[in-house]
Amino acid sequence: SGAMFDMSKTVTVTGNVKEFQYTNPHSWLQVMVKDKNGKAVVWGFEAEGPSTLLRAGIKYSTFKPGDKVTVMGHPMKDGRPAGSLIQVKKADGSVYSPRPKPAKKPGA
Repeated sequence: SGAMFDMSKTVTVTGNVKEFQYTNPHSWLQVMVKDKNGKAVVWGFEAEGPSTLLRAGIKYSTFKPGDKVTVMGHPMKDGRPAGSLIQVKKADGSVYSPRPKPAKKPGA
């Protein structure tokens, strides 16, 4: 259930990958982010399981510890540093979304 996320809001954070848990039923991308006081905070972003991520082009090796990323997600309603993953942009400019885009119909 996504009931804990505020789907009407988005949050964007930039930091370094701490860990990518490529697991069922949900994967988690953990990112070390500095807060407004410069303190390191771990943000966790929940995503789909590996089979869905793989169809979206996200492999186990896509996010490695230390990779600089900018992550956009729907934040937790209670204010904890976590969210539902929408998109990740890596330092090389590549962008990943956990939900595969629907195939275009011929002629569309």
